[in-house]
Amino acid sequence: MSAIRLLVLGAVRLHGRAHGYQVRADLEHWGAHEWSTAKPGSIYHALKQSARQGLLVAHEVAPSTAGGPPRTEYEITERGEEEYLSLLRAALSAHDERFDVLSAALGFMVDLPRAEVLELLRRRVGALESWREHVAEHRAPAGGPGATGHIEEIMDLWTHTAESNAVWTRALIGRIEGGAHTFAGEGGAPFDGLLAEDA
Repeated sequence: MSAIRLLVLGAVRLHGRAHGYQVRADLEHWGAHEWSTAKPGSIYHALKQSARQGLLVAHEVAPSTAGGPPRTEYEITERGEEEYLSLLRAALSAHDERFDVLSAALGFMVDLPRAEVLELLRRRVGALESWREHVAEHRAPAGGPGATGHIEEIMDLWTHTAESNAVWTRALIGRIEGGAHTFAGEGGAPFDGLLAEDA
């Protein structure tokens, strides 16, 4: 899964209609350029590619004052909305998603209802536990501990990572159950103060 696609679709959806600079400014404001591939070139490429794929519709709204191409605003399509929500749900529930994709999903999790986010995160914990058990089965080779030499360190890294990810996810579940954040359908504006124009 691509973090940049999730980020771009989510940012456009958030505005309803946005030009590339708005999307870029929001993502930079959130620090996405530090923890993902959301660099200026990749953002503009993702916007254009998503429009070509029918996930966004491009509106040419004003000629460039600098003599370049017309300014383009993007709006998410019904197909784009379906793709966005599918990517979001998959990223929140997967045990093996890349860090940048999970980070992007956490940034937009409030677009889903609280109960659904809790269910997706519980699925993630279950998948992490199952995966850890699967890896642990391979940690005890026939020759006993140490039989695989330094390769054992790989298994140790995997099991430790699964355990720490499960601990973190359970803590997030606890915070959400305790009322943290404003989710879809709860009223309020979860992104107030979090957009570049608010800074």
